[in-house]
Amino acid sequence: MALTEISPRRIRRVILEQSKRAHVGHIGSALSVADIVAALYGQIMHIPDPENPDRDRFILSKGHAALALYAALHLKGWLSEETLNTYSGDGTLLGVHPESALKGVDFSTGSLGQGLSMGAGAALAAWLQRSSRRVFVLLSDAECNEGSLWEAVMFAAHRRLSSLIAIVDLNGQQALGYTRDVLNLSPVADRWRAFGWDVHEVNGHDVPAMTEVISNLETSPGPPHALIARAVFGKGVSYMESQIKWHYWPMSDEEYGQALREIEAMP
Repeated sequence: MALTEISPRRIRRVILEQSKRAHVGHIGSALSVADIVAALYGQIMHIPDPENPDRDRFILSKGHAALALYAALHLKGWLSEETLNTYSGDGTLLGVHPESALKGVDFSTGSLGQGLSMGAGAALAAWLQRSSRRVFVLLSDAECNEGSLWEAVMFAAHRRLSSLIAIVDLNGQQALGYTRDVLNLSPVADRWRAFGWDVHEVNGHDVPAMTEVISNLETSPGPPHALIARAVFGKGVSYMESQIKWHYWPMSDEEYGQALREIEAMP
């Protein structure tokens, strides 16, 4: 049972608290997907228990946003506060990127471009086992620079893996620049459609809209699904929004205080 509501504001608060305590960056990337993670864990995914074999699977392909995942696991009641407070500490299972040894984490990730391949394999396994479980893969838009991702896109479409749902966090930036400058893939949605996927463009900060789209996806054999979720890097903290340095930068005490005040004021 969840400890409390799985809301974007609560996820953002955990992200800020833990990144400040550990003095670790990757804050903007985690804030970008807070609404998506809240929608998945609060409204969409069927996970009665993280060890139930027929649970939906979740793969955080953009593993550097792990704090958003840890926040959701904590709010679901699967990760204690004591364990949460070991984030980025010596000997912890809560690293900057998620490890499958941690209860609630289905796949270790961190090497960008590989998560969708894992998701395609998991969806194929569900089909072979005649399981109705779905597989959700949360990707960064920068991962669409990777050739391995497009191999998985082709494979999933060929095998008609309709239980596979890819969500692209389209925030327009990556570690060393804006995606339009590093490798422009616009229009992203058209590229996924060209490979035979069922594609939906959504607001990545609109939980009800994302929930409605996903709830209406067809899961009988057919094309896999992609949500192109337009998002704002660092969403909710004004000085982080769309700023490249907050991919890695940690917060000062003053910046932390301002960030907490701003997310508490969010609707």
